[in-house]
Amino acid sequence: MHFQSFTLLSLATIAIAVPTPFNALKPRQNAAVLADTTFNDISIAGGQAGNAEAEALAVFSALDLQNPGNINAADVKFLGEVNNVANDAEKEAFNTAVAAATGDEAAQIQNGKIKNKVLKLMATKIELEAKQAQGEDVAAKLEEETKKLNNNIATDTKNAGQTSIAEPFDATISGGGNAAAAGGKAKNAGKAKDAGKAKNAGKAKDAGKAKNAGKAKDAGKAKNAGKAKNAGKAKNAGKAKNAGKAKNAGKAKNAGKAKNAGQAKNNGNATANAIDN
Repeated sequence: MHFQSFTLLSLATIAIAVPTPFNALKPRQNAAVLADTTFNDISIAGGQAGNAEAEALAVFSALDLQNPGNINAADVKFLGEVNNVANDAEKEAFNTAVAAATGDEAAQIQNGKIKNKVLKLMATKIELEAKQAQGEDVAAKLEEETKKLNNNIATDTKNAGQTSIAEPFDATISGGGNAAAAGGKAKNAGKAKDAGKAKNAGKAKDAGKAKNAGKAKDAGKAKNAGKAKNAGKAKNAGKAKNAGKAKNAGKAKNAGKAKNAGQAKNNGNATANAIDN
């Protein structure tokens, strides 16, 4: 009986003495998934306002967002780079474009700026959640950045349905995986903007052609009208000339009649005188 107690005590002592492997305290990380990309390829600023939160989450959908402790260190670094690059784009591209624009265009670029903020802050939130799940003390920073994110999501939601303009920005983001982060591609949005200008320019060009064609048509009408007017004058002149001829012919005819009548009268008188004699 004493032997059994000694054996149990010895086993318990050994179990306590054996150190727990350090890796068992850390969540198992997945392999890196996000590949090298550019700001323009992951930008969500274009299109319409109102759905920035879902669009930002879609950019990072290749990550294990339900288990941030499993996010690989290379992907955590990727998220930090997204924050830095999006912040640079805000200062150097969006702020400059908003200041240079007016009216509706300024408001539409501002909508794009808000969507860019949502992307930037979403990357930061996921980054901090991963770090917290992996043992870092970032609670205060996470609370601060989440509050900023929610404020910008609320602004985007309030502007739902409005046009949002993306501003292209030349910057790369390094990743350690093979999955491409999804995005709205600001580059294409920029092309759409230029295409819109070209379309309007084409309309203006066509309108100019139509206007000139109208002028040419009116000029042709005026020219034809002038011809018709001149033709009318010529026709009337011809009529007047013919009328003059007819009038003169009538006079001559009447004169001839009068002359013949006079002769007949004289002949009659001569006959009468011959009878009277």
